[in-house]
Amino acid sequence: MERSHGRRKRGLRPVFELVFPASLTSASGAERSAEGAPNVPDERGVLEGGTKSPLALAPESAALAPAARGRARPQARRDGLSGAALHRQWWVPYLWLAPSLAGIGVFGIYPFVKAVYLSFTSTPPLGGDSTWVGIENYVLLAKDPEFWLATRNSVLYTLVVVPLMVVLPLLLAILVEKRIPFIGFFRSIFYTPVVASMVVVGLMWVWLLQDQGLINSILRGTHLIHRGIPFLSNSWLLLFSAMGLTLWKGLGWYMVFYLVALANVPRELHEAAQIDGAGAVRRFLNVTVPGVKPMMLLVGTFTAIGCMRIFTEVYVLSGTTGGPGGQAETLPFYIRSAGLDPSSGDAGYGSAISVVLFALTLGFAILARRLARGDEPS
Repeated sequence: MERSHGRRKRGLRPVFELVFPASLTSASGAERSAEGAPNVPDERGVLEGGTKSPLALAPESAALAPAARGRARPQARRDGLSGAALHRQWWVPYLWLAPSLAGIGVFGIYPFVKAVYLSFTSTPPLGGDSTWVGIENYVLLAKDPEFWLATRNSVLYTLVVVPLMVVLPLLLAILVEKRIPFIGFFRSIFYTPVVASMVVVGLMWVWLLQDQGLINSILRGTHLIHRGIPFLSNSWLLLFSAMGLTLWKGLGWYMVFYLVALANVPRELHEAAQIDGAGAVRRFLNVTVPGVKPMMLLVGTFTAIGCMRIFTEVYVLSGTTGGPGGQAETLPFYIRSAGLDPSSGDAGYGSAISVVLFALTLGFAILARRLARGDEPS
């Protein structure tokens, strides 16, 4: 019994020493040889008797291996790569981007470059030989009263719609943000015009605003007016009716933007302002507006770009004529009539108008960006 116990004890001793190498260094060579412990090489690869272990590295290999590992690890860490990414070819990411880049090039960059080129030519709208005219199209633009009329209408459209589109969806979002019964139903109702086609919505507004339409019928029936209001036959009323259509259709869309922004405004700020005695208006101006200002700038930028490209609203409400005498035409509408008319159009002239429209739109975008930078804390 005692002999077997000693045998187990001697058998466990080497395992303990292998797991805890410190015990090997603390014991003397005589004790290890007396107890039958294995002759383990030290950190230099030398055995107890002074002989060199065959597993030890050559001095030059031992010196080079840590250096090579030291160079490889910082390089991989510097590149931020690991696993399969270490073996990936440099052109693989560009292969994944190729379809999107091809689409941008074919449907974005190429048409833009082609339009800029055509703006210096005289080209039939249905195809044919182009004639290089240089800057003649831009000189004609500067003298064209219809161009300046369309530019005035587009700029006026933007100046009227953008402030209203920035403020009204915010007020609507504050209204439907409350957690009250059936609030989801009202949110859906306000968002319904967004999913409808602009042509369908425009035809509905024609039915409402025409001389014998619903609005004039109600006003005449209540004896508020004796003659119908010419919403669609007066150029100014037609333009403002188109603005109303744009606002009505965009309210629900930007309401969702503001709901997201309002959710990120800390409730503690409203509670602190309320404790300090601030009313609803002061909380709105001092807490809500600063909290959603980045979203307001984003909505203003999107709306300005959209207003400079307004076409469908004026086209549907005016019955494809642009109002009486074309007095309600916007720049996109004038591009269609001046550049794509089969009988008298010139694609080169229409392209020149497109380039000017692009410059105006870019100007509004840069202005919005500078306003956003001015509001950033220094």
